[in-house]
Parts: sequence; structure tokens; C-alpha cells
Amino acid sequence: MTDIQERPTAEIGVIGGSGLYELLADVTEVRVATPYGEPSDVLSVGEVAGRRVAFLPRHGRGHRLPPHRIDYRANLWALHSLGVRQVLGPCAVGGLRPELGPGTLVVPDQFVDRTSGRVQTYYDGQPLPDGSVPEVVHVSAADPYCPHGRGSALAAAAGAAWEAVDGGTMVVIEGPRFSTRAESRWFSANGWSVVGMTGHPEAVLARELGLCYTSIALVTDLDAGVESGAGVTHTEVLAEFARNVERLRTVLFKAVELLPVERACPCARALDGLTTGLPGVPGAPPGLPGA
Repeated sequence: MTDIQERPTAEIGVIGGSGLYELLADVTEVRVATPYGEPSDVLSVGEVAGRRVAFLPRHGRGHRLPPHRIDYRANLWALHSLGVRQVLGPCAVGGLRPELGPGTLVVPDQFVDRTSGRVQTYYDGQPLPDGSVPEVVHVSAADPYCPHGRGSALAAAAGAAWEAVDGGTMVVIEGPRFSTRAESRWFSANGWSVVGMTGHPEAVLARELGLCYTSIALVTDLDAGVESGAGVTHTEVLAEFARNVERLRTVLFKAVELLPVERACPCARALDGLTTGLPGVPGAPPGLPGA
């Protein structure tokens, strides 16, 4: 395992959920320290379709971190520090519409935050261990997902004969419990598409670092209020994910290949005109390296 001083670099990051921890073969494992603590696990850096990719298990190996205890800031910072500028975020979700049943792939274009208590910004004005102090700035999240990344994901799914749903709103709940039937019906009545537990603040933190972020959501169940019965169980979610993990890996590999080499999307300009105060991030003050 390499340390931070001799670490490899990567251009694309994949933050994976259950069943994807062994995504890459022939990898170099890298332990990265961040100003925000330890990321969920060591990062694995390797090559996919000629692109350098860093993979990070979102919940840690063995699924030891529940959604509300993941250090999302450390995870995104670790990827950014390796040179990652485009992130794919596969995740398991519940369907909020009858037509979005198990095995459906959704590439959302919006999310709604229903979490509570999660640290969701780098720009809190609090000193970092190195003495630098981030500015208090406000970054747009109107369109939280990268349009070019979404296009790549949709094309990758189509190429794998797994037509994905183009667009939709992911509602992100605190977890680790699943929704009550009343909550699920409320989400559905609002016109939202799927429900998950990790999409926020992951996407927002990526935007705050000027990264492209694309969610690829695999529906593992119909949420409690969409159908009758006892409701979803953890075992059922894992079983459905396992049934589709090879297909999802194929889509991810193809999406990596299709992601643009040069970024020309709005995400790349998200920090234009801002002074961030963060080392290694565009808009850092003189004396601190830019990205």
C-alpha cells in the first residue's frame, strides 16, 4: 500500500455501494489522509478503458458504515487530492412509482434533501489543521448532476442493453431505517422518483470542489408506500443488488470510457469568481496551490 507522498493519480472517481468493493483488478491501494478525517476506506487506483480510476467503497469494506456516519467530506476530498475531477456515484435506491420496480436503472437529474445533521459543506469558515481557513461562500446546486456525465451514463446503459430512465428526482433520507409507509406515499405524491440514503451531501460536496458528479441509481425494491405487504427488508435489497451487480459493473466501465477527456460542462466552472480559501481548490488565495 502506498502512502500519500508516493500516491498514484486518477482522473475519474467511483464511489461504490454494496457489492462493488472489488470493482477494479490490478490496483494500487492508497491510504489518503484528509483535513476532515479518514475516508471510508483505502482507495484503489487502476485503469479502465485507458482511463485512470480511483475507487472508494462508500460504506467501507464489509459495509461497516451506515449512511449517516459516512464522512462524505473526507471521501470527496481524498478523490480530489488524487487528481479526480469526474465522479460516478452508483447507489441502491427504492422505487417510488410502480413502473420503477426492481432492476430499473435511473440516472436522476435532481435530488431532494430529507437528511438531518449531516455536515454538508466545505465552506463553513472553520480553520483546518494546516491553519488555512475556508471562506464562507455559496455554490449553486440548481442542477446538481453533471449533464455530460449523465449523457455518458445513459449511453453506457443503452450500449449494455439496459435502457436507463433519463431523469427523475432522488429523495435522500437520513437512514439507516427505511421509510414509513406514510413517508413513502408522501414522497411519491410529490412526484419524486426514487429514494436513497447517500446521494446527499455527496453530490453537493463534489460541486463545492468543482467536480463533476453523476448518480447511477439501481432500484432494488418498490418503497413501502408503493405496494402492499410487509415493506422492504435489508436482505431483499442486498439480494437484488447482487443479482444486478455484474450488469452495473458493465455500465460503469462503459461510462468511464465515455466520460469526456476535457471537461466543458458547467461543473468545471462552478467556482468561477469565488475565493474558496481551500488549498488545492480553484479560488484558493495566493500561496496556496490551485487545482
